[in-house]
Amino acid sequence: MRTYVVGGAVRDRLLGLPVNDRDWVVVGSTPEAMLAAGYTPVGRDFPVFLHPRTHEEYALARTERKSGRGYHGFVFQAAPDVTIEQDLARRDLTINAIAEDPATGALIDPFQGQRDLQQRVLRHVSEAFAEDPVRLLRLARFAARFADFEVAPETAVLMRRMVDDGEVDALVPERVWQELSRGLMEPRPDRMLQVLRGCGALARLLPEVDRLWGVPQPAEHHPEIDTGAHLLLVLRVAARLQAPLTVRYALLCHDLGKGSTPPAEWPRHIAHEARSVKIAQQVAERWRVPNECRELAAQAAREHGNIHRSGALNAASLVRLFDRCDAWRRPQRFAELLLACECDARGRLGREEDAYPPRQRLQQALALARAVDTAQVAARAAAQGHRGPAIGRAVQQARAQALADAGLG
Repeated sequence: MRTYVVGGAVRDRLLGLPVNDRDWVVVGSTPEAMLAAGYTPVGRDFPVFLHPRTHEEYALARTERKSGRGYHGFVFQAAPDVTIEQDLARRDLTINAIAEDPATGALIDPFQGQRDLQQRVLRHVSEAFAEDPVRLLRLARFAARFADFEVAPETAVLMRRMVDDGEVDALVPERVWQELSRGLMEPRPDRMLQVLRGCGALARLLPEVDRLWGVPQPAEHHPEIDTGAHLLLVLRVAARLQAPLTVRYALLCHDLGKGSTPPAEWPRHIAHEARSVKIAQQVAERWRVPNECRELAAQAAREHGNIHRSGALNAASLVRLFDRCDAWRRPQRFAELLLACECDARGRLGREEDAYPPRQRLQQALALARAVDTAQVAARAAAQGHRGPAIGRAVQQARAQALADAGLG
């Protein structure tokens, strides 16, 4: 048998990027031979094995053919006579369809992947690309990772056809969330949205997000005016600040309510925060978004305006803000909320480098309020005959007084 390094490891090495792990293809072998050599089987749909020492994945060379809709509708054939070229032919993009012979260093590149790496092009290997809708999401994710790569015109046409043919509608929530979350964490998550929108997939998968384009906002607050353009700027800032996934997803959802504002009310968006919370919950349910992401998204949608304006809040109002955000028990999540708000404020045309005073001020205020000895306050209130809600009010007043004494409200 012969083994080849394939896919991302070859691509990234040719791009001069770090190679963190390697995938292998085995030509001329069988499952029985792999087991006899000490490999551990891990594949369910097709033969994949772990190397007995390195634990890297070794897959038998295989071909595939479409047998139904969606990404599950495939029949795979792994046999000793399948060549490395045939295996590469089933891959998504030319830049991912290069193999390397570790014995000689020779590259097997039947689809001109090296050319496309040099020319910075994302191009499909064959028409079979259209048979798997997950590949459309993967391409959008690669566009977010490799910001200087462009989608080949013929690939863009094929992606549009996939959407028109309904292939994207067959995607299951788990795969959509997997690719969406990975794309949000790439260096340019805004490009993922642009690619998905360009082929029409965004309108099918996230119509609530797609609806933001063409919706104006007041120019004095948003020089970029268009709400969709604002979202792209916000995500770019989030990537620059190395925000975690929870924050990036919250930003994806923070203004969704503006897409439901009646045009007669434009460019104002009265009460869009409450609408954004509701719409974000619907998106989270549809794609089975993890709780930590959906919870921060709801908070960001509801509170981002209040946090932007928090410099005008008095001490009691600040305590109520902390109450609503459960900041006493979850200060780390509140810190993520503040980061999301900073990204929102700086994600505006010409304001990307602006300072964001509310973040530092509210972090300081929360630290002071949390330093109040609430057990002592409660004990003193109880000694004075207070019970239940009255004790809670005494704690709130003590926290507010601590902020007032510090000149924070």
